[in-house]
Amino acid sequence: MSITASHRSLEHRLATVSSTQRERLAFIDFNLQFFGKVSRVMLVERFETGLAASTRDFASYKEIAPDNLLLDHSTKHYLRTPRFSPVFKFSADAILQSVSRGFVDGITSPSKPSTRCFEAVQLIHPNTDIIAALMRAISNGHACTINYVSVSSGETRRRFVPHALINNGHRWHVRGYDGKSKSFRDFVCTRFIEVKQIAQPREPHEKAANDAQFNKIVDLVLIPHPSLENSRAIEMDYDMKEGKKVMRTRAALAAYILRQWQVDCSQGHRILKQGCQLALQNHDVLASIENPMLAPGNSCVKK
Repeated sequence: MSITASHRSLEHRLATVSSTQRERLAFIDFNLQFFGKVSRVMLVERFETGLAASTRDFASYKEIAPDNLLLDHSTKHYLRTPRFSPVFKFSADAILQSVSRGFVDGITSPSKPSTRCFEAVQLIHPNTDIIAALMRAISNGHACTINYVSVSSGETRRRFVPHALINNGHRWHVRGYDGKSKSFRDFVCTRFIEVKQIAQPREPHEKAANDAQFNKIVDLVLIPHPSLENSRAIEMDYDMKEGKKVMRTRAALAAYILRQWQVDCSQGHRILKQGCQLALQNHDVLASIENPMLAPGNSCVKK
């Protein structure tokens, strides 16, 4: 059987199982691929199913991929065989997130962090009620009245029409139309005191379709910092092609990326020995993005 035919047969088999069983089969496949073993007890603990149900899941998995696992009767673990071929495709991000969080991806499931894979950087999460109110407004297209605390103005009350939540690598922001400045802006989610939906509908100019910076797409051309003697390591870190990486992103988010990745955006790449391993090659893009002052080195005066 050809690889294509085999793939189609596999997809056909998976299409016959329920979405909940598909998740359990993926759990079996994941453990075999990355840890080399899995058991019925692990399946029961993860999904809170009975042993009989887990036995059926392993039987289904063996029908789909009979060469992938072998039962070790002494330990009652199914072991990965040398002929193992993954049934499911997992992205690197999903793999590391799942392992570091102990596979807990359900909303109500308690977290059981891994002792072998860690996330060193963690965001400060906003109040749940605030996030819920913002998400309802975004989902339903409603305007809000908000009480917000800023560094420059302290607490203010204003009309706000949110349309997107953004993780900028340091904290969560919400983007939307600000009635006070009469422009689209980002607000830090932890600084909201109150969010109330109001009966007034969104005005046409407040809709996401009119957020020019959010809808504008720009390319950031990143290269290893010229001061580095061995650039190959950086090229490997960022999966560069021909010595550069082109990142396509929204203009409203570009400055966040440049700051998070510590990209030297100074003229002539003059930031030395300050942790910058990347440099921005197309410096002119800074003129077309929002908040360019956040880009490392962009405020440097050329001598």
